[in-house]
Amino acid sequence: MQPATILTCVGAYFAALLTVAWWTGRQADNAGYFTGNRRSPWVWVALGLIGDTLSGVSYISVPGKVAADHFGYLQLVFGYCVGYALIGTVLLPQYYRLRLTSIYEFLGQRFDVSAQKTGSGFFLISRLLGSAARLYLAVTVFQTFVFQGWGIPFWVTAGSAILLILIYTLRGGIQTLVWTDLFQSGFLVLGVLLSIGALMVGLDWSPTDLFRNLSQGPETTVFNGDWRSPGFFWKQLMSGAALAVVMTGLDQNNMQKTLSCRTLPDAQKNLWLFTPVMVVVTLAILVLGALLFRFAEIRGIPLPARTDELFPRIALGYLGTPAAVVFVLGLTAATFNSADSVLTSLTTSFCVDFLGFEKRPELSEAARGRIRRQVHTAFAGVMFLTLLILRSLASQFAVIDLVLKLASYTYGPLLGFFSLGLATRIRITGKPLPWIAVASIALCALLDYQSASWFHGYRFGFELLLLNALLTIVGALIFARATKFASSR
Repeated sequence: MQPATILTCVGAYFAALLTVAWWTGRQADNAGYFTGNRRSPWVWVALGLIGDTLSGVSYISVPGKVAADHFGYLQLVFGYCVGYALIGTVLLPQYYRLRLTSIYEFLGQRFDVSAQKTGSGFFLISRLLGSAARLYLAVTVFQTFVFQGWGIPFWVTAGSAILLILIYTLRGGIQTLVWTDLFQSGFLVLGVLLSIGALMVGLDWSPTDLFRNLSQGPETTVFNGDWRSPGFFWKQLMSGAALAVVMTGLDQNNMQKTLSCRTLPDAQKNLWLFTPVMVVVTLAILVLGALLFRFAEIRGIPLPARTDELFPRIALGYLGTPAAVVFVLGLTAATFNSADSVLTSLTTSFCVDFLGFEKRPELSEAARGRIRRQVHTAFAGVMFLTLLILRSLASQFAVIDLVLKLASYTYGPLLGFFSLGLATRIRITGKPLPWIAVASIALCALLDYQSASWFHGYRFGFELLLLNALLTIVGALIFARATKFASSR
């Protein structure tokens, strides 16, 4: 597929996306930016979350892991389902009862402002790094297959992608994102399904052939019974539940759209619809991965050193122009969906949790809008710099592993603090709380590094997140007890 054709597809897609953004955001105010005026239809929010949850990482990196992990990723997805049930029954009722704009206001009300800023700070770091990793993967594909041949450097490609995202998110915020994410989710899912169809045509397989060939091969193995392995079923199930809670329920980026639904029952129905759709789409992505490796094997295509490159290599080089167009549109949807909502959620969290928008009635509507736009633009600049850092540190990795490993470290303290706030009546205040979180992360990093030698070959998987949260809880309880003892003397 010629680079000019790829650019034409991207340009047409962006023109349509910009039209949707203009139409939905033309009358957006600050309330529309932060909460969508709490009038978002729950069905569209649920379907729009598909593209945000299954972003470019799932579109490219998950298929590339099928050769090594088979369908083992589904173990994690089953855990996600448990996590979404906890979010709908435990977290959402609290958020709606308190009518939160930033979910970290819960920590401020339950503990103190230092806990709120700590929670928000870890979210800012977690979501910035995670979203940058997702966006980096998609931008790298465009750089490799289009702009590199024209002599255009990576920083121009990355900067252009972020500039385009900034253009359509700066004004409308959540009021716009509910609809643009729905639009992009449709293209992402369509890209997966049509790519499966193109590979089946390339292999001359019918649906019956697809089922028979994959079911008889090793690719469709789901369950791992080796307790020492990071992919052990119960590790993956518990880790998946914890990851869903922290990366959705304790994540401003995902909760901000859910909290824009009119009522608590609407927000809960949003999750109940999203969960099965997410499972089905993930299964389709794994089938796509199995087909890619079978196609490469049958056609004698050498596998790339980085499995993240397998899908783009086959789609753009071996399946013809229609399949390449489908891949490009799906990747474009993943690219924009990876970072558009994060700029809004980062801006919301910073404005509410650090600048105290909710507690500053002296700020006029115009002043709030001006500050909000400045913060939004600043985060776009930080995202750009993060992409350049990732580029300089690029090595052989599957980005899905990087994203989830980052979550294990940075979301652990969040899980710990929220668990304390929901499950106990303990009142914890004071500046040491951020240091407790940092110490927990450092101890987890040490245990992770030494686990094989200290624990007879045991290697931590994503259950490291649970350990991180537990250490945060223990540290906070010790601090609370010490503070109470000192005050009683």
